[in-house]
Amino acid sequence: MQIEGCSALVVGGTGGLGEATVRRLHAAGAKVVVADVAEEKGRQLESELGVRYVHTDATDERSVRAAVEEASALAPLRISVDTHGGPATGGRLVGRDGSPLGLAGFRTTVEFYLTAVFNVMRLTAAAMAKNDPLDEGRRGVIVSTASIAAYEGQIGQLPYAAAKGGVVGMTLVAARDLSPLGIRVVTIAPGLVNTPAYGKAADQLEAHWGSQVPFPKRMGRSEEYAKLAVSIVENDYLNGEVIRLDGALRFGPK
Repeated sequence: MQIEGCSALVVGGTGGLGEATVRRLHAAGAKVVVADVAEEKGRQLESELGVRYVHTDATDERSVRAAVEEASALAPLRISVDTHGGPATGGRLVGRDGSPLGLAGFRTTVEFYLTAVFNVMRLTAAAMAKNDPLDEGRRGVIVSTASIAAYEGQIGQLPYAAAKGGVVGMTLVAARDLSPLGIRVVTIAPGLVNTPAYGKAADQLEAHWGSQVPFPKRMGRSEEYAKLAVSIVENDYLNGEVIRLDGALRFGPK
């Protein structure tokens, strides 16, 4: 898929992974729409790069539709990258006091980390389906974000691991569903990525987690996610796959 001249929607585009992806797609010639709830950072990127910012709640249908429509008005929407985050609760399934893990927190985590991914996927796919096909029938590519917790969720991560496991599980099925339309679906499952969201704790996290990564012995970088996302867009034979981006890290129980 040639990036130049296409419209690209980056959901969660003001966060570490999202911003790096916005910058790389913009540099490659895409007309980028930053869809996020972080108004100040979104406007900053809009002013600096000339991209469009649309206040977007990934869990809300009308909100995502508005962002999709904005992107489609700029050029054919052929690229969607979803990196949005949200609140995540945790805890053991049964606590030390014998109480079960809360249902409301589980539902909230799944809403943000699975249902919202489905919401973005279905609405961007519907827009891409209207595109005129390129050679080989290509109409677009959807990149979602899971986590290696989908495979090796740690103690206390059950809601998050369940949600990310759902994203992994959707990938191949969505690729099969959309194959007649010429739309590819690929998911990136990052390990530990050191993003600005950690703030002052970043150095401490790097010291703790970086040494546990087999190689390179450091946490991942947002730019490495962005490079992979762009590679997925450009490589038409990547489809229906979940790609781990983790330096060969495998989470232990704790």
